[in-house]
Amino acid sequence: MPVNVIIGALLVAAAVPVLLSSVAAARPARRSQLLAGSGKADLREVALTESAVTRVLVPWTRGLLDKLRRITPVGRVEALDRQLVYAGLAGRLPVERILGFKVLAGVAGFGLGTVLTNQGLLLPAVVAALGFFAPDTFVRGRAQERQLEIQNTLADTLDQITMSVEAGLGFEGAIARTARAGEGPLASELTRTLQEMQVGVSRSEALRNLADRTSVADLRSFVTAIVQAEDYGLPIAQVLRVQASEMRIKRRQRAEERALKMPVKIIFPLVFCIFPTLFIVLLGPAAIRLYENVIR
Repeated sequence: MPVNVIIGALLVAAAVPVLLSSVAAARPARRSQLLAGSGKADLREVALTESAVTRVLVPWTRGLLDKLRRITPVGRVEALDRQLVYAGLAGRLPVERILGFKVLAGVAGFGLGTVLTNQGLLLPAVVAALGFFAPDTFVRGRAQERQLEIQNTLADTLDQITMSVEAGLGFEGAIARTARAGEGPLASELTRTLQEMQVGVSRSEALRNLADRTSVADLRSFVTAIVQAEDYGLPIAQVLRVQASEMRIKRRQRAEERALKMPVKIIFPLVFCIFPTLFIVLLGPAAIRLYENVIR
C-alpha cells in the first residue's frame, strides 16, 4: 500500500473521533435536565448518561480547544467572535469549537488529498486550505444572510413600531408588540433589547448594543436617530415616521439597483450557455445539409 494512502487514512482516522467528541460536547441536554430536575441530581447518574468514549474524549477535547484559543492571535479570535454574533450563533457555537473545526477540517482535507493523489503535496495542501477556511466561510455566509434579512424587514418593522406609538403605546411597548408579532432575526434582536432594558440597561445603551450585534448600516442609522431624539427631547413618533419613510426609500433604491445589475449578470450565462445551444438548434440542420450537398 502506498505511503501517502496510509498517512491520509491515519489523519482522517485521527480527526473523526475528535470531531465526534466535539459535537457530543455541544449536546448536554440530558445532563442539564438531570441537574435542573430536582436539585438533588446524583453526579454518578449524570456521568453515566454519557458514553465511556464521550466521558474520556470530551474533557480532553475541551482542554485542547482552550489551548488552541490561547495560541490563536487575539485579533483573529475577536474577528471570529464578531462574525458569530452577527450570524446569531454566539450562544450556541463557541469560538473554540470553530477553531477546532478549522484544524480538524484542515487535517482531514490534507489526509483526503493525500489519499486521492500521489503526485506531490499540491493537491493535499489545496484541499487542506479549503477545509481550514470552510468554517470561516460558513460563519461569514450565515452572518451575511442574517444581516440581509434584517435589512429587508427593517422598513416594515419600523412601520409597525410607528403605528403602535401613534396609537398611544410607549416606545418599549411598541417594540414589544412588534417583536411578539414578528418573526426572524430582527424580532429576536428586538426581544433581546427589551430584555436588556428590563434588567436595568438604559434605552440608549440597549439600542447601541442592538446596532453592534447586527452591524446593519440602516439599523445603526435608526438607532442613532432615536438616541439623538431622546437626548434632545424630540417627539419619538415624528422621528419614527421619518425613519420609516427613509427605510422604505432605501429599500426601493436597493431593489432598483439590483434590477439595473441584472442585465450585466446574465451576459455570461447568455453568451456561454444559451447562445451556443440556440445556434446549434437553428444552424445545426443547415450545416448538416450544407455538408451533405456541397462538400460531398
